[in-house]
Amino acid sequence: MPCKNIDYSGQDSWPEIKKWLDLRKNPDQKVDGIVRDILDAVKSDGDQALIKYTKKFDCPIFNMDMLKVTADNLSLAYAEVQSEDLEIIEESIRNVKDFHRRQVQESWWTADEDGTILGQLVRPVDRVGLYVPGGQGGETPLISSMIMNAVPAQVAGVKQIAVISPPRKDGTLNPYILATAQILGITEIYAGGSAWAIGALAYGTETIKPCDVIAGPGNIFVATAKGQLVGEVGIDMIAGPSEVAILADESANPVWIAADMLSQAEHDPLAASILITWDKTLGDKVKEELRIQAKKLPRGEIALQSLNAWGAVVNVPDRKTGIDFSNNMAPEHLELAFDDPWSAIGLIKHAGAIFMGHHTPEPIGDYFAGPNHVLPTVGTARFSSALSVDTFCKKSSLIYTDQNYVSRHGAKIARLARLEGLEAHARSVESRYK
Repeated sequence: MPCKNIDYSGQDSWPEIKKWLDLRKNPDQKVDGIVRDILDAVKSDGDQALIKYTKKFDCPIFNMDMLKVTADNLSLAYAEVQSEDLEIIEESIRNVKDFHRRQVQESWWTADEDGTILGQLVRPVDRVGLYVPGGQGGETPLISSMIMNAVPAQVAGVKQIAVISPPRKDGTLNPYILATAQILGITEIYAGGSAWAIGALAYGTETIKPCDVIAGPGNIFVATAKGQLVGEVGIDMIAGPSEVAILADESANPVWIAADMLSQAEHDPLAASILITWDKTLGDKVKEELRIQAKKLPRGEIALQSLNAWGAVVNVPDRKTGIDFSNNMAPEHLELAFDDPWSAIGLIKHAGAIFMGHHTPEPIGDYFAGPNHVLPTVGTARFSSALSVDTFCKKSSLIYTDQNYVSRHGAKIARLARLEGLEAHARSVESRYK
């Protein structure tokens, strides 16, 4: 049985299902202490800590000369990548840039007749650090992660972008990571992984300058490090295991649905792939397809682990109840696999990204269409959003008032200050009109 069956009839059914899904959130508490020690070591020992941890876990021959990627290495990597692949990467970058340009917010202000000026200044942060996972031994580079994190920072106007990625056994980075950086115009690149890389971006070392915002996905050590650094630097989000929910009816193709579920399940044994359907036969057809297709996948064993633990066919009486389940789950990815998805869009309240209709599988958004694939997970789409240009900006309020304003309103402001027991606040205002 590749995944379980769940019956959902309404809100009364949700608490038990939620308990099951929430089990994916439980991190390994032992990681907290390990990560804290690593961050402390990076903070105190700088480059030497980076070299020590990288030699131990990634590259036994690692040394200071390998820490920073040179311009020559960037050029050589670019030349190594097939021209057809470079063209695909360039087109993906164009699409992602076009989407994110529409997110840019302008500074603004208003002037009242009495001369009062109020407004908001929108400015990029000075420096961003991007973590790009190396994949399996550096041989499955996360090109899309580089694009999805770098482009909104560039569109926001960030002037300094540093990238760090785990080296391969020989101390080099995958040429696809470097070629993508070259296309993006990013030249500050370092070799380093896990929590020590995040610490270097946050605290800085002799070689790496500290950053204002850190973004990029990673394993439990990366996520824990980012979590422990909240308040010292800005972060994109603390992402949990990934998930997809698919709302589907009798018009859905079970072959396609199974392929979509497997595309999520192959990520990680903790990934959740949930089919929600009001068609009585679709679930059985999809389960059979999951068995057939999983056998043909290089990561089929991981996908089956994921499906066995966190896959489900949720049987609901009708579409409205299915949407109710989805809103409770607030999934990272939501596919609407029926003929008229637009008829349901007004009812969808919580989802990181929504994929409309039979011909919009999740990987289109992951790699190419333009929207960001860094999305809120494990229910956090109830209150948070995708990575965006805003992630790399800050907003300052602008206030200008003159003597007349203070004279007219000063007593009211002083009264509010005294109600809060803040006498100096009151006198600060009063000193300007008494």
